[in-house]
Amino acid sequence: MDADLLRPLVTSPERGAVLLDVDGTLAPIVPRPELARVPEAARDELRRLIARYRLVACISGRTAAQARDLVGVQGIRYVGNHGLELHPDAAKAALAVARFRDEVAGTWPIEDKGLTFALHYREEPDEHAARAFLAQIAERAREAGLEPRWGRKVLEIRPRLPANKGTAIRALVQEADVDAALYAGDDATDVDAFEGLTSAGLRHAVRVAVSSPEAPMELLAAADLVVEGPPGLLELLRRL
Repeated sequence: MDADLLRPLVTSPERGAVLLDVDGTLAPIVPRPELARVPEAARDELRRLIARYRLVACISGRTAAQARDLVGVQGIRYVGNHGLELHPDAAKAALAVARFRDEVAGTWPIEDKGLTFALHYREEPDEHAARAFLAQIAERAREAGLEPRWGRKVLEIRPRLPANKGTAIRALVQEADVDAALYAGDDATDVDAFEGLTSAGLRHAVRVAVSSPEAPMELLAAADLVVEGPPGLLELLRRL
């Protein structure tokens, strides 16, 4: 692991931020979202980092409340729905998502996150057929003015708002007035986070891809550092 890449954060933590995705990054991917757990060793490192760094934040695809319950560490700033929760039109947009969610209810199990909803197919015996069926729902979502996004064995339906993990990161680092930050994530929405970190005007930024067989190539290509799964991220956190 490149010590020089981390040194600006390690030497000036009072001016730094540690920003993290949750599922697939802190918590290993599991068959169903409700089975996810953050290992106690990762929680211990998060508590240590909170005492050192100006900002520790989790930007999750779950709601902020769900992410807080899953991570279970006080003192972290939690932002949910891939940063969409910070947009001023979020409440209005949630109504359009709810209408479409009601239209497709009963056709596929739904993970309802209020502002977005997710359709998982990790446990489907025929993933090709499942993805083909969900592609039809994705097309219907586009026709309804919504934005479908594919992730790790999941289709997410979200409002068409100019907000994502990248806009959330820019808002968080500006609010905290930091000049160095690290972000770690494992999926397609984390590419937005990398872009937000790059454009945030920081003195030093570190983009960490948490690798897996399902990790998108664009994420790995955009990273400054690649670690192997949540255990690799835990080792990185210990170096901070």
